Amino acid sequence: MEHQERKTLAWHETLELHELVAFQSVGLMKVKLAYKKVPDPELKQIYNKCIHELEHNLTELLKFYPSAPVYQDREEDEDYREDVGFYAGDLLSLSKALVRNLAVAITETATPALRTVLTKQINAGIKGHERIFNYMYKNGLYPSYDLGRLLGLDIENAQKALKMKY
Repeated sequence: MEHQERKTLAWHETLELHELVAFQSVGLMKVKLAYKKVPDPELKQIYNKCIHELEHNLTELLKFYPSAPVYQDREEDEDYREDVGFYAGDLLSLSKALVRNLAVAITETATPALRTVLTKQINAGIKGHERIFNYMYKNGLYPSYDLGRLLGLDIENAQKALKMKY
């Protein structure tokens, strides 16, 4: 049977796309905010290259959103939500990365005492992730059960990151 090009993304790839766009949008905003503070010219060039690469990544990935199973445009929200959403999203990304990194570290650990510490830290990290997720969900910042709204938020954040001056 010949492979046919699909017009709609699969659910699992849509969720991976969401994770990538959300993570890179927050990262781009952080790098752009830090750019002005970087004193070393060579490091500033590296930041500049990183900014261009992240912008390129987001531009490419956003082209797939119209093919998401339940994408729909969203209305603009108030400024309060954008600032709070940025900070909450940043903390959510940090907590996800922490849990993932600790999980990898545990699988590489041979020393029982270190494994105990890392296990304690991953459990705390999971609780930390739960706290920030619950906050975001309660305040409408992470509509995890509404894929259309979730993808709409991704597009808003990515476009905001792309438009930011640095």
